[in-house]
Amino acid sequence: MDFTHLDKPVQFLRGVGPRRGESLQRLGLNTARDVLYHVPRRYDDASSVDRIGELAVGMDATVIGRVRTKGVIPTRARLRIFQAILEDESGRINVSWPGQPWLDQKIRQGDTLLVTGPVKFFHGPQIQPREFVMLDREGDAGSGSEAGARTADPIGHVFVSYPASEEVPQWVLRGVFEKNLDELLESVAHEEYLPQTERTRLGLLGLPEALRALHRPTSLVEIESGRRRLAFDELFFLQLLQAKVRHRDTLERPGIRFERTNALIRPLLERLPFELTGAQAAALREISADMTSERRMNRMLQGDVGAGKTLVALFAMLVAVEAGWQAAMMAPTEILAEQHARKLRQLVEPLGVRVALLTGRLKTAARREVGSEIASGAAHLVVGTHALIQEGVDFARLGLAVVDEQHRFGVKQRMALAEREPSPDLLLMSATPIPRSLAMTLYGDLDLSVLDELPPGRQPIQTFLRGPAGRDDVYGFVRRELEAGRQGYVVYPLVDVSDKVDLRAATEEFERLSGEVFPDRSLGLLHGQMPGEEKDAVMRRFVEGELDLLVATTVIEVGIDVPNATVMVIEHAERFGLSQLHQLRGRVGRGGEASYCILVADAGEVSGERLRVFRDTTDGFEIARADLRIRGQGDLFGAQQSGHDPNLRFADLTRDEGILIESQRMARAIVDDDPEMRATRYDAVRRILLHRHAERLAFWKIG
Repeated sequence: MDFTHLDKPVQFLRGVGPRRGESLQRLGLNTARDVLYHVPRRYDDASSVDRIGELAVGMDATVIGRVRTKGVIPTRARLRIFQAILEDESGRINVSWPGQPWLDQKIRQGDTLLVTGPVKFFHGPQIQPREFVMLDREGDAGSGSEAGARTADPIGHVFVSYPASEEVPQWVLRGVFEKNLDELLESVAHEEYLPQTERTRLGLLGLPEALRALHRPTSLVEIESGRRRLAFDELFFLQLLQAKVRHRDTLERPGIRFERTNALIRPLLERLPFELTGAQAAALREISADMTSERRMNRMLQGDVGAGKTLVALFAMLVAVEAGWQAAMMAPTEILAEQHARKLRQLVEPLGVRVALLTGRLKTAARREVGSEIASGAAHLVVGTHALIQEGVDFARLGLAVVDEQHRFGVKQRMALAEREPSPDLLLMSATPIPRSLAMTLYGDLDLSVLDELPPGRQPIQTFLRGPAGRDDVYGFVRRELEAGRQGYVVYPLVDVSDKVDLRAATEEFERLSGEVFPDRSLGLLHGQMPGEEKDAVMRRFVEGELDLLVATTVIEVGIDVPNATVMVIEHAERFGLSQLHQLRGRVGRGGEASYCILVADAGEVSGERLRVFRDTTDGFEIARADLRIRGQGDLFGAQQSGHDPNLRFADLTRDEGILIESQRMARAIVDDDPEMRATRYDAVRRILLHRHAERLAFWKIG
């Protein structure tokens, strides 16, 4: 396959040259390929464009017309207004841009504009545009005659608008595409990797046809067909990358085949005062199948707050211990590690299983003693922080590594436990529910187990939405909870007051709440800018009941389990994502008492919709789906710590789950068949993968 033509510098395209090439490069268009994949930002179906002669005051109109005359008009209020008369075959209308006289230098007489905005009456009907696009510049070589014909008879044509800039306006980009698109499409035809049979089965266009549909569409339906094909390409090569990582981590490295005896698992099951949920039992079957096979386990355990992930992880660790191996669990904070160790000891030390705790707080002598237990194998289960992966920590026989709240660790940190010989099985845990499509995209290198069922009898947390005017009533409710012997949280989005945004901040509000609102109560302040030892001290005081109310930022999102905490107040709740709010709400409701989450928000239309969704459901997966729908996948990708940023331009995970599933199936089948893709039939796939994901292949150290 020859990439030469598509990867030539943009300046060598027809009608570009060195000077315009520099401008295009500043727009991010460095090569011919970049131009071909420059995605239009907007389409306007000419069949729905309004005729100027049929406009009426009060309409919201989209018109296409040529600039007949134009100029800047001063007013008595010293406001300068740019006006243009637009004309199509049906009539003329005045278009007015108050306060934008600079447009007189940008728009010329004879230009063809697409204008969208309300039709108002001011000395006659006029449009005040929300947006306009220059479709054609009269006299510009290569674009004038055809654009003029389309303007005269636009029916059946879809007008394409590209992301542009001041120095590369719309009409310049349209000219570049007019002169080069056919040749670029001929070149990209050589990069087709999907056989016709697969394209037909999946209902996908060929690659040149898909790109033509985006740049020269004849209908909006055709645009969607082109997008679906390019979305498949994005998802397929991302899944191919992840399938190679998965193959390396599960099959290329020697795995451990654990012999399950149930010598520890059965007694633990009998000691539990409750039955496992169906979701827990299903996850355990999947984990057990991995651990008792010859392939190495590389699995993500995802579950809602309170779904029982830690118990599932414990059973997995006991599978390793039964077979004569050790297991380790790494947590992001010392408090969380201590909580895990305390719970595990209560459950398994009566069975003769030794649980060791290794954190940075240990003094030298205690650290040496724990290290000796780990190295000798006397410690069966080891719980700790990142101290577990520091130099000098040697396991006698590590068989399973569990990483809790895995997104809190960098990729290399969370993989470090598993980079030993023989390679231990790996179980990653996350209490941040994300939709299946997003999980497949971010974690396609992992097998996935999901706990989507809460234990019976767990009380739902009552959630309320209040405006700033109700803050005093909220504080009164918190006071009543504290007087009943309970504890609570008040969470703020900022540490300190900022002059850039008008928001309350934790540090300032801690002083006010301590001195004015709850002067007779013991309050603590916790935020991410505090030294680690100071943070740990505050958290311990709250866990041990010395503090009634914790004033904090989102540093408490994970890692605090205080059954006595029953009320959570979140200030400026509109500033948080839904999944983040759900994690915060999960800090209460951990005991037997009724618990409450109160959102204090000055919410607009969009944020109000989000907060009402959150108020009305406690299902973390439903909340995650709503978060994806409302916020968009870009924001959610940004919140994930991953070795591969998907950076999707065409795929939409709210509607493309079907082609995502197909892309993963096809990618895994190719890698299972030929991991290095050396067969001739995979030449195109291998070269495109390298071209698209060279940096990510290097990051994961796979060829």
